[in-house]
Amino acid sequence: MKASLLIALLAFVSASANAAGGAAPQKAEVCAACHGADFNTPVSEDIPRLAGQYEDYLARALADYKLGTRKNALMSGQTEGLSAQDIEELAAYISGLPGDLKIIPLHRFVR
Repeated sequence: MKASLLIALLAFVSASANAAGGAAPQKAEVCAACHGADFNTPVSEDIPRLAGQYEDYLARALADYKLGTRKNALMSGQTEGLSAQDIEELAAYISGLPGDLKIIPLHRFVR
């Protein structure tokens, strides 16, 4: 009885996790074409590294590209078909990847 209950609970938790972000890795494959398979090695210096970036920043950037308040023809096209849930799942997935983001020292801005 306990074993059956444990198996049912594990199946539920696994299904919930897949429903929450299970599609994100598949959707992120399109993004990886430019941002790199690990989201840390983009194909060009003009394309940002995203792995490990703050989740709220990624979600806002994607939403802004979709709305057109942030301008980039390629990104606007890529985000056009994303739902709000897609954006949240992608942001959560990419922010959870190990990253090598460069932090710009404050002294470069303060004189």
